Amino acid sequence: MVQLCTIEQAVDDVLARLPAHIHMGLPLGLGKPNHFVNALYRRIAQLPERRLTIYTALCLGRPSLGDGLQKRFLEPFTERVFGDYPELDLLADLRRDNLPGNIHIQQFFMQPGSLLNSPPAQQDYVSSNYSHAARDINAAGLNLVAQLVASHAEHPDRLSLSCNPDITLDLLPMIAKRRAVGETILLVGQVHNDLPYMPGDAEVGIDTFDLLIDEKDSTTLFSTPNMPVGFQDHFIGLHASTLVRDGGTLQIGIGSMGDALTAALLARQTENDGYKALLADVNLSHWAQLIEREGGLEPFAKGLYGCSEMFVNGLLMLSDAGIVRRKVYPDVETQQQANAGTLDEAATDGISVHGGFFLGPRSFYERLRELPQSKRLEFNMTRISYINELYGQEELKRLQRLDARFINTAFTVTLLGAAVADQLEDGRVLSGVGGQYNFVVQGHALAGARSVLLLRSWRESGGDVSSNIVWEYGHCTIPRHLRDVVVTEYGIADLRGKTDAAVIEALLNICDSRFQQGLIEQAQKVGKLPKGFQLDPRFSDNRPERLQGIEARHPNLFPEYPLGCDFTDVERDVLRALNWLKSKFKLSEVLELGKAALDAPEPGAFPEHLERMQLSKPEGLKEDLYQRLLLAGLKATGQ
Repeated sequence: MVQLCTIEQAVDDVLARLPAHIHMGLPLGLGKPNHFVNALYRRIAQLPERRLTIYTALCLGRPSLGDGLQKRFLEPFTERVFGDYPELDLLADLRRDNLPGNIHIQQFFMQPGSLLNSPPAQQDYVSSNYSHAARDINAAGLNLVAQLVASHAEHPDRLSLSCNPDITLDLLPMIAKRRAVGETILLVGQVHNDLPYMPGDAEVGIDTFDLLIDEKDSTTLFSTPNMPVGFQDHFIGLHASTLVRDGGTLQIGIGSMGDALTAALLARQTENDGYKALLADVNLSHWAQLIEREGGLEPFAKGLYGCSEMFVNGLLMLSDAGIVRRKVYPDVETQQQANAGTLDEAATDGISVHGGFFLGPRSFYERLRELPQSKRLEFNMTRISYINELYGQEELKRLQRLDARFINTAFTVTLLGAAVADQLEDGRVLSGVGGQYNFVVQGHALAGARSVLLLRSWRESGGDVSSNIVWEYGHCTIPRHLRDVVVTEYGIADLRGKTDAAVIEALLNICDSRFQQGLIEQAQKVGKLPKGFQLDPRFSDNRPERLQGIEARHPNLFPEYPLGCDFTDVERDVLRALNWLKSKFKLSEVLELGKAALDAPEPGAFPEHLERMQLSKPEGLKEDLYQRLLLAGLKATGQ
């Protein structure tokens, strides 16, 4: 029987029933019961005779406010969006390198870039595939699991694991096996009022939990606001959208490149004439055969099935638009009938999306809560081993995952086809491997499937422009023997089964022209390209200016916030200006050297923007400089 208790009573019970060293597993992302975690963390910090090791991933914290213009912009925004979200106490201690000596935090995925300079986070990072996390956590001696859950008045004897059945469902049979031989392992749950109640595999009996905190959490759920999608990402999403085959399977990740892909798929479905006109302007003739063979340009007559470790906002929007609607079924016989077109779908419940966890903007949670039960049943939140792996029910999975497109992102690709997505070459971890490797492998293992990696071909920071396609890099996430398809804003590189020279040429074709010659010389120097190699002239104008010209001719197909926006109109303008300043100037040097001689308009041109940034009446040299910088950015990015 589940025991109802307060947070402090739950901590008391855990300390009384578990050994001196507590090994606590927490869901990644949204599903952490932060109030309970903080209470246990504070208590054990005061008990030097006890030890606590936490196994988790993606500890969610508000963005760092920084200082200067960034702080002036973020402070009011974070207060509005994150409200009373209870941040984990351990995050502040990780950032300050101030964890208590008897507590360790082992993560297999970090909030991207947030803990680059945290020695304890870097030292206790565990490089593990998402699909192996339950196995590894259990083997480490797990004796406590704590999780946020959802409840429903119509199901008083059940709870939903909601946003995070991913690892918990994989752990439950492992826990049962260990309990059967006398081990004590406790499960603690807390209901959150705003978590959507997801039916299907995510539902468990209330007695799954030993302790259920009787005070429901009503604080603000952590959300990831929709960020702007720039022209680079829009062109990346546009090219990738041509590789998605009607009647197939789709996996996409979080971030602006995934949002851009969603926008392009929506345009393909709802604005097909404009979509094709844009593609004609881009000129995809070099990849026409590949697109005809692997994807398509027509609207989706059959629809797609979503199979994604992360159920992202984009998949929900594609479902609302009737694109993600192909149903799959839980047994081989029914799935075979569906594939053959002999199944009466109206008489049989099917699944249009399998997801392992979700995280997104507030509007995403609201939409899930508002959906009728019949629609929510189409979104089956389930264990990560089902989604990220082929083994286990492999025959069924192969029948379901027709023409799969596993679409993920990388920040660097080498000319020989290795991809980097999780770690810098100096060893510091940006995020983690997560499920990327698993999906790339599935892209090779499934008939008709492809792994597609999205990449911005160049980046700019502080006025320095560099290529994201490089000759070599000191780390890789995806080894080059698993290279498949790489997409940049300039096109598509089909690398599967190609020679090294052909791979290099394909990547040069989608590289920014500012870097092509240097890369050609590096490849020639080591004999990987012939000395007389010549780049196809059609790729010699891979420059931002050409793409921006195309964008200007099709403005309706390049929405800045294709999935909605959490910013006000004034904040959109300011954010655009700040991103421009960050790309063009090293602001620390600007402040240091007093470089205020910018071609800035008069303050009267942007009164609301200056008021939002508390710069209507600057006081002192620094604020006067901030005002000039902001005005210069607003002028440069004015739309």
